[in-house]
Amino acid sequence: MLDNVTINQLRAFVAVCDQGSFSGAARKLGRAQSAISHAVKALESAFDVELFERNTRKAQLSAAGRSLLPDARAVISRVEEMKNRAGAIAKAGVPQVSVAVDAYFPRARLTDCLRTLQAEFPTAAINLRITTMQGGENLVLEKTCALAITIENVPEVNPDAIERSWLCEAEMVTTCAPSHPLASVTGPIPMDELGLHVQVVVTDNQPEAEKTQRGVAGKRQWLVNDLGAKRDLLKAGLGWGHLPRHLVADDLAGGQLVELERRAWHIRPLTFVVSQRRGHDLSPCESRLVEILGKPWP
Repeated sequence: MLDNVTINQLRAFVAVCDQGSFSGAARKLGRAQSAISHAVKALESAFDVELFERNTRKAQLSAAGRSLLPDARAVISRVEEMKNRAGAIAKAGVPQVSVAVDAYFPRARLTDCLRTLQAEFPTAAINLRITTMQGGENLVLEKTCALAITIENVPEVNPDAIERSWLCEAEMVTTCAPSHPLASVTGPIPMDELGLHVQVVVTDNQPEAEKTQRGVAGKRQWLVNDLGAKRDLLKAGLGWGHLPRHLVADDLAGGQLVELERRAWHIRPLTFVVSQRRGHDLSPCESRLVEILGKPWP
């Protein structure tokens, strides 16, 4: 019988509760009082409970009615939300945002930006890919993604087809575990000394991609294609490497990692750019995402 419950029956039930009478509910909903009474009786039949006390002159809720009233309100609220969403879709269509984001991009910043975008475009469908190196621009060329957040010094996959624009920067830190030999070195460490130890380097997982290595000190390298794996290896004392400060701030504060001071060797902040196909006109939703991704972030 519950399959026979209608939204109009629930509206009638809630209106009687809000107005305190069947006649008041009829006036509020613009329906005949007999129609309100019939809707409530049908709802009681479907639920197999009495929603109102029958021995009072006013519309007084029964124990079952008091228990079910919040559920009725919730269902009506969700239906209204669905109607509004459907109306927005009918008016403007479903906004689509497909974006590839480099693994080095600050995850908290990305999450905050997507939260803002969702609030402004509640019907938007998001296709998010986390990539490394040239992986994002490959997805843009394949038209799997409209946008890619890419590291600036990663070679462009196809400069004739892809255009880039500056977005933001992220500070890098050179680090290792407290148990690593480099952690006991006093003062700035020369590049030759760093080169004696295994450096953990993130590399592209695209089979045909041009390999890019940034800030590499020597030939003793372990290659990984996942930023989280690199962080885990460093925390385990299996090497040293460069990581975004935002990613390891808690590890540094908690002593799981230590920051190494480099001598005569400067690692510039990571510069992120937005990559898109030449001639691609950004939708309002895509433009807004780029705008909030590039805003200053604490």
